[in-house]
Amino acid sequence: MSKVNYKFNTKSLTYEKVTVPIKQRLLQILSYLATGIVFATLTILVAYKYLDSPKEKQLRREISELSLQYEILNEKMDNVTSVLSDIEDRDNNIYRTIFEAEPISESVRKSGFGGVSRYKYLQGFGSSELMVETSERIDRISKQLYIQSKSFDEVAKLVKGKEQLLASIPAIQPISNKNLKRQASGFGWRTHPIYKTQEFHPGMDFSAPSGTEIYATGDGIVERADAKAQGYGNHVVIDHGYGYKTLYGHMLKFTVRYGQKVKRGQLIGYVGNTGLSTGPHVHYEVIKGDKKINPVNYYYNDLTPEQYQKLIELSSQSSQTFD
Repeated sequence: MSKVNYKFNTKSLTYEKVTVPIKQRLLQILSYLATGIVFATLTILVAYKYLDSPKEKQLRREISELSLQYEILNEKMDNVTSVLSDIEDRDNNIYRTIFEAEPISESVRKSGFGGVSRYKYLQGFGSSELMVETSERIDRISKQLYIQSKSFDEVAKLVKGKEQLLASIPAIQPISNKNLKRQASGFGWRTHPIYKTQEFHPGMDFSAPSGTEIYATGDGIVERADAKAQGYGNHVVIDHGYGYKTLYGHMLKFTVRYGQKVKRGQLIGYVGNTGLSTGPHVHYEVIKGDKKINPVNYYYNDLTPEQYQKLIELSSQSSQTFD
């Protein structure tokens, strides 16, 4: 039952029934509706802006997981890039040099990709920057791998007919060192053990008990087997041909003589402490064209890629030499 309103008429001193025009009623109804609509709209807008629906929450979780996977993928690509860089360095400075092939320039190995809209399809997303960066890195690594594969194809052709060259190049460590625990000091600037000054160390020191066997690292002819060179004590120099020589210093004694032909892996002497030395070890050098170069680049015959990478890390650490 609708409510009836009355008002007091002061002139007639009576109560009169209040009658509201239909137009006014309609206006009141419309104002109520408008207020309700505005309030509902504001409520919906706030809810959409600050409150996630179950589906939106699920999508946000998926986006977060995808971003994490992209970051993990980029970390893995950092490792791949590091290993690939080592392979490229060895390819240019060892394999291609050995077989007299021109090194592949950095600009060719890491050249860019044409077109500014190559990754346009990845634009417009919340993680577009991360997605584009990852895609670029994958494409760049893929291109580097392709170029490296072509380089190895070229080197493989050059290898044919050069068995003697391959047998002569120093390609193993001078002592048994599979666990890599016998390296004492690497190639580069090191502290001299006696003078305590910074001096350039032109080889690698391998510490081992006195009497440990020392092996020729490549086929060749013994050029020296004496104790006449200052500081090296009992030492052997092998001429491998093709511009390569190796030196083995501080031996307890040697088992080869001047002019003797030796094979890779053949016993040539024993670890000692002769000459300018502070402990039993073998000082090992690789010489190419009268220039002493880092021996760590020439252990590819008896090390796995993981062992080789570990040896590079160990040899780069600054330490005191034994000679």
